[in-house]
Amino acid sequence: MSQWKISEALRQQIYKYAKLPQTGVSLRQMVQFGPRPNQGTLFHASYFAVHELPIRLSHRVRELENLPHGLSEEPSIKLVRDWYAISFEELMAVKEPNLTEEMKEILLKDRKDEFGWEKSPADHERRRAAKRRKEFIFEDDGIVIDRRNKDSALEKDDSASIIEVEDTKSHEESEFEKPIGLKTYFQRCPNDIVYPKEVIDYNINVTKVLTKIKRRHDATVSTLATGVQNWKQKQNHKYLNSPINQFLDRFYMSRIGIRMLIGQTIALNQQAQRNMQNDDYVGIICLHCNIKEIIEDAVDAARFACEEHFNTMEVPKVQLYCPSDLTFRYVPGHLVHMLFETLKNSLRATIEHHSKLNPGVPLDDIEYPPIKIIVAKGDEDITIKISDEGGGIPRSAIPLVWTYFYTSAEKQIKEDDMLDVTNNYRAPFMGLGVGLPHSRLYARYFSGDLKLISMEGYGTDVYLHLNRLSSSSEPLQ
Repeated sequence: MSQWKISEALRQQIYKYAKLPQTGVSLRQMVQFGPRPNQGTLFHASYFAVHELPIRLSHRVRELENLPHGLSEEPSIKLVRDWYAISFEELMAVKEPNLTEEMKEILLKDRKDEFGWEKSPADHERRRAAKRRKEFIFEDDGIVIDRRNKDSALEKDDSASIIEVEDTKSHEESEFEKPIGLKTYFQRCPNDIVYPKEVIDYNINVTKVLTKIKRRHDATVSTLATGVQNWKQKQNHKYLNSPINQFLDRFYMSRIGIRMLIGQTIALNQQAQRNMQNDDYVGIICLHCNIKEIIEDAVDAARFACEEHFNTMEVPKVQLYCPSDLTFRYVPGHLVHMLFETLKNSLRATIEHHSKLNPGVPLDDIEYPPIKIIVAKGDEDITIKISDEGGGIPRSAIPLVWTYFYTSAEKQIKEDDMLDVTNNYRAPFMGLGVGLPHSRLYARYFSGDLKLISMEGYGTDVYLHLNRLSSSSEPLQ
């Protein structure tokens, strides 16, 4: 991969796709598949992913190539850009399924033009008339495609019409094109038919491609962080300025959405291929997510990581106050990530603060106050409060905890620190400086939030708000 270099033709294609609007998907739409979707319904999910992800990836490549003050020239930034460009190229190479007209009719019904298959003269005339009237086409969850003319929109605005691009492509560009139209992630298809091998093979192939892409991007957060940290040191900046923090918020939020779409599509297909359906799960979404069980898993993981890092068997205990039957619809992986990061901070702060209060006393001999977790259920939110006695944060530093790469860890993380004995990526215990702001993005992805209140000299309370309504669309960046 180190020898790979983005070609000018590929770059032009990426920049062309970066002018197209992204299509959001809500949590509610993702669970419409149910635990046992058929191959036709999965085909729509696979097809959506193959045609939506290049647009999302292209937006990030363009942004990574146009960062201010020389940040785009950092080797780690270029590496991340190349990962996104390679994934874009692989998705563009996915072959369209060769379906019979009968199967197209079954799968698409009156929606053929959305998938770019051959259209009748009447279809073309309707599209031209719609273009003249500058109609808006409304799709699921309020998605709007604006059919404006090229001169006024295509070169000036990221919301330029998808259909416009399809109409005006040149012969030279056609070899890169995939058919693009209005897209929805979920489309109900008949259960009482046998789907052909072409549909099943397409779903299998897409799953393989997405699995490869997902693994490639595992270390994106830390690799990007390394590049920005190196740039910050070269620039002699103590803290990152607002535009760079805003870029990182946009980039990491977009990554969460990309990973969510990839992970959900892979899981849906794998569950069907391996007959692993579970009535509690639709892809990676748990319909009855047990809060207490997930918190206990995150506590065990955070305490174990803390024991390893400090080389001690005595770390602060955690007291949990949560109804054992409290469940709601959510992505367990997201919740574990947020809880793990906040608990890590509380454990480390408690150990370091009380070791200073007990100088010369071995860590194993210090009696630490427990960390308390309280869970409350409201009409709109489930709120998780994590309270520690880790000495708190100075009031002047409170705004800084939400900026990237602000960390009190003395050791700077290097790339070798993030590889295990098998050369696989693993998250560092501390020192990266992205944990809290990144966790807040996870919370906000489904319209929740993460807040912090601190008492310097005593401790910190973190409030994790999780939206119970499940109706919000992705915050596309």
